[in-house]
Amino acid sequence: MIEASVVICAHTLDRWDELNSAVKSVRSQTLAAREIFVVVDNNESLRERAAREIEGVTVLANAKEAGLSGGRMTGAEHATAPVICFLDDDAVADPCWLEELLDAYQDPAVLGAGGPVEPLWRVPPPSWFPDEFRWVVGCTYSGMHVPNGRIRNPIGANMSLRADVLRRAGGFTSDLGRRKLGFSVSGRATFGGKAESCEETELCIRAVRLHPGGYFAYRPGARVHHAVPAQRTTWSYFAHRCLIEGTAKAVLTSLAGAKDGLGAEGRYVRVVLPRAVVKNLGAALCGQAGAAMRAGAIVAGLGLTTFAYARTRFGGAAEIRSRYLFSRLRGRGA
Repeated sequence: MIEASVVICAHTLDRWDELNSAVKSVRSQTLAAREIFVVVDNNESLRERAAREIEGVTVLANAKEAGLSGGRMTGAEHATAPVICFLDDDAVADPCWLEELLDAYQDPAVLGAGGPVEPLWRVPPPSWFPDEFRWVVGCTYSGMHVPNGRIRNPIGANMSLRADVLRRAGGFTSDLGRRKLGFSVSGRATFGGKAESCEETELCIRAVRLHPGGYFAYRPGARVHHAVPAQRTTWSYFAHRCLIEGTAKAVLTSLAGAKDGLGAEGRYVRVVLPRAVVKNLGAALCGQAGAAMRAGAIVAGLGLTTFAYARTRFGGAAEIRSRYLFSRLRGRGA
């Protein structure tokens, strides 16, 4: 069977236990990875400790632009297997994760593959939190459309691509995705950037355009479990992530066009969300606790995301597109 390299990006000692669990889950696969890379972004203390204490992995410092995209590309440049798999540092993979993902590559048209990302709640989720908004916490949402086992893009916590596809496409753009700027006074990692999301989506759109007939496969058996700490179950975090998503979708649309950039979201807004609102209102009438609040959260979440999209789409997205195109042209000329 085809082999894979696994890349796990990390940035903070706050997730030390989660990082070790992620590595352990990869080392416990039914099909072994050729190699495992832990790429550390802008944190020398974490890099030194990982190199000293985590066995069976190659620890690298992010050699690219600071942030998740740069970390992923650092790992990809060192990978030697024909498939590169990415796992978040706060996620654990089921034992058959790699085997399930790599089975998809028996079809030569498959450019990449991913699977479900299930929330690993550290505290019970609030009753108002709708499953249709699990993307807020980086997980697979209820109602996701998977026509004929194909998806536009995998979720970043559970993603794989052919190495030659990733490299030919030029990798992840740093205009999208999380960028760690450093540490706050309390020692916690701080982030910044106009659009801290959708870098996987933009790359996959670019890859499909370069490989007509190619597609990204969805493998239900390639499951990972993504940690959701208590601070991500608050209303303020929910609202913050909706605003980030709207901003990122505006930038993505500017880079990739509305047809590809918002193709999957059309059905989500037209079908999935209205159906969920009706379902929850019906449950509220039957006295189900939290149902009315879930309906309200869906409406509010869509409103916040739409607001951020419109504000960015008709504001600063053109500037980012110009910078993106310049960086691509400069890269080709290098």
